[in-house]
Amino acid sequence: MLKDLLEEFILELQIQNYSPRTMKSYRNNNLLMFTFIEKEFGIKEIEKVKPIHIKTYIKFLQRNKRKTIYINGIIKCFRAFFKYAINEEVIEDNPMLNIGWLRDKKTLINAFTDEEVERMMKVYTGSEYLVIRNKLIMAFLFDTGVRCLELCSITNGDVKENSLIIRYGKGNKQRIVAISPYVRRLILRYIKCRDSRFKDRLIDINTPFFLSYRFRALTVEGVERVVKLCGQGANIRKDIRCSPHTCRHYFAQAQLRNGLDVYSLSRLLGHENISITKRYLQSINDRDIVEMSVKTSPLMNLRK
Repeated sequence: MLKDLLEEFILELQIQNYSPRTMKSYRNNNLLMFTFIEKEFGIKEIEKVKPIHIKTYIKFLQRNKRKTIYINGIIKCFRAFFKYAINEEVIEDNPMLNIGWLRDKKTLINAFTDEEVERMMKVYTGSEYLVIRNKLIMAFLFDTGVRCLELCSITNGDVKENSLIIRYGKGNKQRIVAISPYVRRLILRYIKCRDSRFKDRLIDINTPFFLSYRFRALTVEGVERVVKLCGQGANIRKDIRCSPHTCRHYFAQAQLRNGLDVYSLSRLLGHENISITKRYLQSINDRDIVEMSVKTSPLMNLRK
């Protein structure tokens, strides 16, 4: 039965140390497909699933105006599940073999402008604990490019003098990112305020670095709310989404405009390959590219 095998598949993901969020995505997306083909075709057994059934579901998603990038994420979940079924010798023929990725038009990544970031960094001002914490959260997102979940997973021991250790990156990959003097100053202020507020609590290297008002680790939803409110306070354009990931977009584009090479940026972002990172380079307008090329001009950089 499809649903029985799905539970085995999720157990395998647990053994492979996948994140709870990823496992939830694999479970839910496959369950939605199972429910659809059972309702439309009366199929409950994995042996009876054919490419036409999966293609019909994909077509159903398209009719419901689902974005191509969303559907490709769904296809990724299906591929992993049926690959597991093949490896476990439950089925002989993989119905996903002839189902490719949907072609998506290349869209430019829209990020904040420098002026908008300057306004956002002025939203959280004051001496209250939450204000100081939220300002540092915005600084981390803009100046390190960390993902939202990565920020929530940072512990006290991960914050060093001039660097930040990301231990739970995408795919469980560790990496190190720099802490600028600007962010370091905000860190020292936050630590002083946090330790004073929670002076009766034990704070060690394993304690979450960012704490809620009630001494709990921050959630993804909590950080998203901090960014959204910050965007509202800074009067950001209506056509741009105020989210932690848009802060990450800004970090990537700003690093490229300031002269960082795409290979180094790829490592800082924790990308599997530079093809993902190149999307940021493609989103930089021609005027910025021209200005960047002047800084790296061969003749201008010759020794006098």
